[in-house]
Amino acid sequence: MTEKATTNERRSRQRVPVRVPVKVRHEGSEHQGLTRDLSSSGIFLYSESGMKAGSKLELVIMLPPGLGLGPGGWTLCEASVVRVEESEGKGMGVAATLDHIDFLPEIS
Repeated sequence: MTEKATTNERRSRQRVPVRVPVKVRHEGSEHQGLTRDLSSSGIFLYSESGMKAGSKLELVIMLPPGLGLGPGGWTLCEASVVRVEESEGKGMGVAATLDHIDFLPEIS
């Protein structure tokens, strides 16, 4: 009997480990979160909010340069929750697709 290797990788882009604060707006409430990793199409973050797969989020993130999203900077993202998992001591782990990204203007 032979075992066939399977992969659960569903990402279309490579995620980069990035720890930056993120403001999460979900169902009318706002709270803080912290990213674990990012790509041009997805995010994994830690949050205290109880979200479910399929939830829609608005995220304000300071994107670092080098993600394939231009020079980096403040962004407003619309996201869809794909998966939620328990994360010991860090709140809930939330994987989401980035559906739309708007770069916010610099304030001088």
